[in-house]
Amino acid sequence: MTDTNTTLTGSAPAGAPPMRTIGFADVKASLADGWADFRAHPGFGLFFGGIYMLGGWLILAFLNRVGAPWMIIPLAIGFPLLGPFVAVGLYEVSRRRRAGEPVTRKGVLAQVFYQRERQLGWMAFVVMFIFWVWVYQVRLLFALFLGFKSFSRWDAFVQIVLSTPEGWGFLIVGTIVGAFLACVLFSTTVIALPMLAEREVDFVTAMITSVAVVVKNPVPMLAFGFIIGLATFVALLPAFVGLLVILPVLGHATWHLYRRVSAPV
Repeated sequence: MTDTNTTLTGSAPAGAPPMRTIGFADVKASLADGWADFRAHPGFGLFFGGIYMLGGWLILAFLNRVGAPWMIIPLAIGFPLLGPFVAVGLYEVSRRRRAGEPVTRKGVLAQVFYQRERQLGWMAFVVMFIFWVWVYQVRLLFALFLGFKSFSRWDAFVQIVLSTPEGWGFLIVGTIVGAFLACVLFSTTVIALPMLAEREVDFVTAMITSVAVVVKNPVPMLAFGFIIGLATFVALLPAFVGLLVILPVLGHATWHLYRRVSAPV
């Protein structure tokens, strides 16, 4: 953290730590630290990333079975929205490594299961609700722009979407709505989730603090969100295999960005 960082006075609710302004250097350093954590303890990263890779394969198999392979796009993009909860284990790895504590499977997994008794569990309802809205709006826009057609083949769906005015409208409006939902989810969780994993604060306080940090640091924070979105999309392309590395690195990086934005208390 640079000496030029200043505390965001009045931006942290009661019970939350004061927050600092950050710059692009902090985002870059957090990503570098995330990569360093992954390299130091790749087993944890591959384990947690593997959970989402396998989840993606199951989703794809289910959609092929029910004859709706085109739904893999919204579900694949929305599925990693649930990633922060697996990222609790990654936060713990980063915390222990930063504090010089031993990084053990028992200690890390115990922290993941311990979250069931804390406020982080309530955040699951927030994330799941936004994920449900995401899937519902895709179905709604599909009905509005493309009618109630059923695409049993992936190439038929791609052809309609890319070659017709209705398909273009579906892509444009869907992208705008999806970007808005992604921005809402990112703003309410990017700082809240690591804060809840570390501190005994209520989830509403954590969400308010997270939004305040994004509002006070819109350019670097949204740049970090864009990096997350782009990296996750690229990770999805090779049959979800990229999630093995991308999700762990981003999870570690999120922890380090939270630590950089948190003022000493």
